Amino acid sequence: MKKTALITTLIITIGLIAFTSVVISSNSDEAKSMRSWFKQTKNQIDPLQIQRYTDECGSCHFPYQPGLLPATSWEQIINNLDDHFGENAELPESQLKSLRNYLLNNAAGRTRYGLPNKIMAAQGDHPLPLRITELRYFLHEHSEIPSKMVQDNPNVKSFSNCDRCHQSARQGLYDEHDVRIPGVGRWDD
Repeated sequence: MKKTALITTLIITIGLIAFTSVVISSNSDEAKSMRSWFKQTKNQIDPLQIQRYTDECGSCHFPYQPGLLPATSWEQIINNLDDHFGENAELPESQLKSLRNYLLNNAAGRTRYGLPNKIMAAQGDHPLPLRITELRYFLHEHSEIPSKMVQDNPNVKSFSNCDRCHQSARQGLYDEHDVRIPGVGRWDD
């Protein structure tokens, strides 16, 4: 009896794995929905999808994905580009409109991926900052990293230089197991 139950369980498990593999590899709408569900559980964010944003913003600093800040924060940043953290980053209105739409439509709280949702949940009722490095989620995730490894490290200089340690940051992947701090190596808390 126990042997039969074990064999039945194995057959069902193998069948479910095979079915899931077929669905995930399929191009149907149902498959896309299932892949979307799996993506929600990962510590990732939508990669950048608009070249103009990468060209304009990424020419001066790491082009942060919109999902790393709430829409309220992005709106304040966009409305004050004449004093963008001490720099004038004004853009012609013709370019600004598409960038505004892109940032606001893909901001934390407006997407369905895991990391933006974690960012918003961690922020709770606390004021929304303009800097990603001031978000409660960010502060929590980086709290154990000594400043000498980042701020005093000439290869990193600031916690705002995401792509220096998160090797796949430009692709929207911020998995803590893939962190490599220049001059230090793999970081594992």
